[in-house]
Amino acid sequence: MVGPYRKLFNRPGVKGFVIAGFFGRMPMSMLGIGIVLLVEALTDSYGMAGAVAATVSVAFAIAGPLTGRLVDRYGQARIAVPLVLTHGVALTSLMICGAFGAPAWTLFVTGALAGGSALSLGSLVRARWSHLLGGSDDLHIAFSFESIADEVIFVAGPALVTALATMVSPYAGLVVALVSTVIGTIAFAMQRGTEPPIVTGGERSGSPITIPGVALLSCVFLAVGSVFGSVDLITVAFAEEHGAKAAAGLLLSVIASGSLLSGLWYGARRWKSSLRSRFVTTLGIFALGVSPFALIDHVGVMAPFMFLAGIAVSPTLITGYSLIERLVPARLLTEGMAWLSTAIGFGVALGSWAAGRLTDLYGASNAYIFPLGCALLAVVVGIGGSAWLRTPAPLVSSSSHE
Repeated sequence: MVGPYRKLFNRPGVKGFVIAGFFGRMPMSMLGIGIVLLVEALTDSYGMAGAVAATVSVAFAIAGPLTGRLVDRYGQARIAVPLVLTHGVALTSLMICGAFGAPAWTLFVTGALAGGSALSLGSLVRARWSHLLGGSDDLHIAFSFESIADEVIFVAGPALVTALATMVSPYAGLVVALVSTVIGTIAFAMQRGTEPPIVTGGERSGSPITIPGVALLSCVFLAVGSVFGSVDLITVAFAEEHGAKAAAGLLLSVIASGSLLSGLWYGARRWKSSLRSRFVTTLGIFALGVSPFALIDHVGVMAPFMFLAGIAVSPTLITGYSLIERLVPARLLTEGMAWLSTAIGFGVALGSWAAGRLTDLYGASNAYIFPLGCALLAVVVGIGGSAWLRTPAPLVSSSSHE
């Protein structure tokens, strides 16, 4: 099953940007839960923790497409380095404000700065793959590999940050995230040989979000992101209610493990069905996987069901990014992919805020109704607008694409 992935790394420079990109985006699975754990430890309120985490996510979501447009216009290296340094300063400031008992509003201000300067490094990595492999069968495999890498991150990240925050210090997980993103992003930016060239010519005033298919995918991923954000927070509270708070990271890692394995299998296959039909199918499986959570009242029982829920995550993300690559012109590709990250970011923010409120009011088990509702909404929107996801034929014929 790993054979198709091996050939991706024969091209010069690929290993360098893949490894740097992996470590640079490792904190994407650590930042939200790290902030939740820190703020909850400081305030003893999941509502407050969810609100600060939501602020970070909203700021990231707003800035994402703007950052993507700057990258498309000026190049990856010129934008990535100053942004990641700004992000490092802002995240450090947030931790300092917490350590010295600064007013609550300072956590929101520094959190907004940290989120606004966070880079959607996954979009930049996928843009490099598209530059190197555009029109080739191998692009499907590359996007699948990146989804697998994301899931490895989501397996390791929550468990690591939870262990550090609960066993070492509430700040320890965010410190590790900070070091990883700064060093990884700078190393990624230094890989100039694989950086996509700036595409000149063509109309630049438009935005990919005006393309109906991109707008539809963004709406779907808004709902999907709400599931991610709410499940993260509710699961921390669920584990704490059952006297096993340190197990929260492991439960979230179980979801990512299911997604990792399904992504590995999905990317190695040559698909005859269209991207559009695969996308709506995986959305349905995703909603089905989330549905039992509200009925479970034991940490050990929850683990296998979270694994099953994770199975649809990677295929959904892979097909979403593959559809964007087909729907968006090359000169706007980074911004187009950033819109998916933005939609997920807004969803995570909404999910974190709503889950914090619902958990404080009704308890963790009852709060799991919210992510189920969001998953069902994603299915309805995806099926209802699937006609907009018809894509042009690829430059090179492939049985794995529509």
